Amino acid sequence: MMGVASKLLGPRAGLARVVSLASVSRPPSPPSRLLHDRIQGQDLNPVASQMIDYAVSLARSQKSDESYSQGMLVLEQCLSTQHSEGQVAENTRSIVLLAMSTLLYERGNLDEAIHKLQGVADSSNPSLGVKVAAMEALVGLHLEMGQDDTSSVVADKCLKLLERESAQTAGSGSSIINARAKAAKGLVELVRGSFRSVEPFFQGSNDDKYSTGSVALTNGNVALSYGEFLHSSRNFSLAKEVYQKVIQGTSEKVEFAETTLGACNMASQEVLLAATCALGQLESHLGNFSDAEEILTKALTKTEEHFGSHHPKVGIILTCIALMFRWKAIQEHSSFLLVQEGLLRKATELLKAPALESAGMEAKVDRRDVVALARGAHAEILCVQENRKGEGERLKSWAESAWRNRRMSLSEALDCSESSSQVPIVDSRICQVL
Repeated sequence: MMGVASKLLGPRAGLARVVSLASVSRPPSPPSRLLHDRIQGQDLNPVASQMIDYAVSLARSQKSDESYSQGMLVLEQCLSTQHSEGQVAENTRSIVLLAMSTLLYERGNLDEAIHKLQGVADSSNPSLGVKVAAMEALVGLHLEMGQDDTSSVVADKCLKLLERESAQTAGSGSSIINARAKAAKGLVELVRGSFRSVEPFFQGSNDDKYSTGSVALTNGNVALSYGEFLHSSRNFSLAKEVYQKVIQGTSEKVEFAETTLGACNMASQEVLLAATCALGQLESHLGNFSDAEEILTKALTKTEEHFGSHHPKVGIILTCIALMFRWKAIQEHSSFLLVQEGLLRKATELLKAPALESAGMEAKVDRRDVVALARGAHAEILCVQENRKGEGERLKSWAESAWRNRRMSLSEALDCSESSSQVPIVDSRICQVL
C-alpha cells in the first residue's frame, strides 16, 4: 500500500518530497500512431498516411512547443497537397484535420481543435465513420470545457446523422458506429446527471449492453462510458469487468479501422488512461487500496509519458490518488495528511486553479468540478488542524461555490462512509466528475 507513499516520504519526510511525485522526469514515450493507432485501415492516400504518422511522432517526440509546431507544419503541408476529388481524397483531408485537432488539443488549444473538428463534421463527403469520430470528439471537448448543453446539441446531431445514413451503413461496422453515436449522447446525459435517460443509450437493437463481447474490444469509448454508468450506479462488479475489457481491448490494438477511429480526448490513448484511472478509483471504492494504488500509479506514469509531467491531465490523476489515500485513511482510521496535502497542492497547481480571491461561481475555471473536488478535500485536511482552520474554511467556501455537479453535492462527493449512496468518478477523458 505504501508504494506511492515511499516515493513521497523517503528517509527524510517533508512536503518537498511529497510534491515531487508529479515532477519526476520520465523517459520520452516511444513514437505512437495517431487516432486510435488504426488509420491504416481507412481509404486514405498512402503517402498522406505516412506523413500523418511522421507528423504526430515528431510532435510528441519532445513534447515541446517547437516539436508540436514542427508536427503541425508537416500536417499543413500534407493538407495543402490534397487537391483531388472523391472519397479517398475527402477522407484523407478529414483525417489530416483530425490529426491537427488532436495535436492542438494536446497543447491545450481546445478552441482551435474544435474549429478543425467542425470542419470535418460540416463536410459532406467523408465516410460516416470519419464524421462520427469528429462529432464524438466535439462532444468530448465541449464536455471538457464545461459546455454541457453544446455537447448535447452535437450529440443529437450525430444521432440524426446516423438516422439519415442508416440505409447506407448496413455494413459490418455500422452497428459499432451507431453504438458510438449513442454512447456519446449517453456520456452527455451521465455528465448532466440524467440517470433515468442514460441506460438506453448503451443498449443494442436486441437490448444487448454494449459493454460485452466484441464492441468492448473494438471501441473502448462505448464500453468505458457504460462502465462509468455502472460504477456510478454502484454496480461495482460489472463495472470492473467492463473497465478490464476496455483496458485489454485498447492495449491489444485490435484493428477495426473506421469503427475505432478517434481524436482528441476520445482517442485510444485517452481511453486507455481513463479506463485505468476509473479502475483504480473503483478498487478504492471497494476498499482494495493496494490494488488501487498500483493501478493509479500506472495511470500517473502513463499520463506523464504521454502528456509530459506538467500537463493538467497529471493533476487529474494526482487528485484521484489523493482521494484514494483519503478513503483509506477514513476507512482504516489511519492518517496520510501529509501525503494527501502534497498531492492536492500539486494537483491544483497543475490544474491551474485560480486564486482564492476569485469567487468560485464567477471565476472562469477550467475542469471546474475536479478543481472544486481537490480544493474541497484539501479544505477538510486543513479544517482538522486548529492552527490552519481559517485557511481550510476559505478553501471550503471557494470549492462549494465552484461546484456545479448536478448529481451530488460536494459534501456527498467527499463522503467516504459505507452508508453513502454516491461515489464520485473522475473521467480523465473529459475532466469531469460523474
